Amino acid sequence: MSEIDEYLPRHLIPELEDALASARVVNLIGPRQVGKTTLVRDLFGHGHFVTLDDSPVLAAIDADPEGQLVSLMEDLESAPLIIDEAQRSKKLALVIKRVVDANRRKGQFVLTGSSNVFTTAEVADSLAGRMRTLKLWPLSAAEIKKVPVSRLMDWAMQRTPSLTQIADPELASRRDYIELILTGGFPETRTLPLRSRQRQYRDYIDAVVDRDVADVMPVRKPGSLRVLIDQMAARTAQEINVSELAKLTKLQRVTVDQYLDILIRLSLITKLGAWTSGESKREIKQPKYHFVDTGIACALRRFTDVTFSIDNNPEALGGLLESFVVGQLQRALPMQDADYRLYHWRSADQREIDIVADGGSQLALFEVKSSASVTMSDFRHLDWFAKEGPGRSRSCSGIVFYTGHKKLTFGENRFALPVSSLWGAVELGSSDAS
Repeated sequence: MSEIDEYLPRHLIPELEDALASARVVNLIGPRQVGKTTLVRDLFGHGHFVTLDDSPVLAAIDADPEGQLVSLMEDLESAPLIIDEAQRSKKLALVIKRVVDANRRKGQFVLTGSSNVFTTAEVADSLAGRMRTLKLWPLSAAEIKKVPVSRLMDWAMQRTPSLTQIADPELASRRDYIELILTGGFPETRTLPLRSRQRQYRDYIDAVVDRDVADVMPVRKPGSLRVLIDQMAARTAQEINVSELAKLTKLQRVTVDQYLDILIRLSLITKLGAWTSGESKREIKQPKYHFVDTGIACALRRFTDVTFSIDNNPEALGGLLESFVVGQLQRALPMQDADYRLYHWRSADQREIDIVADGGSQLALFEVKSSASVTMSDFRHLDWFAKEGPGRSRSCSGIVFYTGHKKLTFGENRFALPVSSLWGAVELGSSDAS
């Protein structure tokens, strides 16, 4: 089997199986071409599959949604009705609600789409307890390398994490990390040669603007939205000045906010809110935005491996590497033992932490460095936050990801880990858990 044809198993499969067994509706959302259709067809092959990308099928559903659903479900018994690109029909959500209100069987519907079909708060609220929504992201590095899902977040949330619990990470060079960042995580596109891949990624963005955006909200100026996407690619891992973006895109500030919301709902960008302790007025509360797929971000910026050379623009790697790390942590979150939320943090006096993972009484603080060495000074903001700052009432661990090869301890729950630790094995003992 060629690399292009090879199917990479997804770590979300157990979550999907659990959702099907526990909820009447399973709602799988994520970017177009990320592998949702392949996943549900392979996993739920015994169900009835229809796609609303097929115009006659969409027209039939919209003409008589209840009659069509009843007809499609007639002989399914315990199998699900799988509706691909479900967000294309504006009439589907209410009909599905009526069907599952009348029938309590689990696993009746599996819906997929690039955005959520249940867009109205009334319908979503009424399906509480009846529906599970899961997100399929682009491939993680662990999925690409065919290794188990990372448990690094559970490791970091222990009271006393130990380096002995982490297997020796894969030896990866700066060039290896650049290659992962450039290729991105879209199953088919990532296997193409660089020039073809980047053209396809740019075409992908054009298709999203021309097609998927309308499923979320009518856009009066698609050209300006396309410019905004380019600007967000150039600002990945940054707090955003909306007024500046409004000037660059010739849009009103409120329109920029609406467009950013569309890009989040279509999983092109992700937003890390600002972590706040509730006790300090000096904490900056602006969110930080990350481009979901670094391969697309690089394609939009026309970056190649030469871009990051020492005589060109080596600093460009920093933000992309941070977004890459955020993406790896985000993709692994649903499979951790507990629910964690990701934030960033910055104070008015310019202390900042790239990623704050909140586990309740425990915080894990992450910094990302594109250099191959780590010193004590790299922990200065983590130390201040944990000992004197807003984290002093919590139990905190501090991790610096870097592009070197060694896993290192700097004492007092401080660790330096190669970025490749994000797809390395972790052994957790029950006695170590918080």
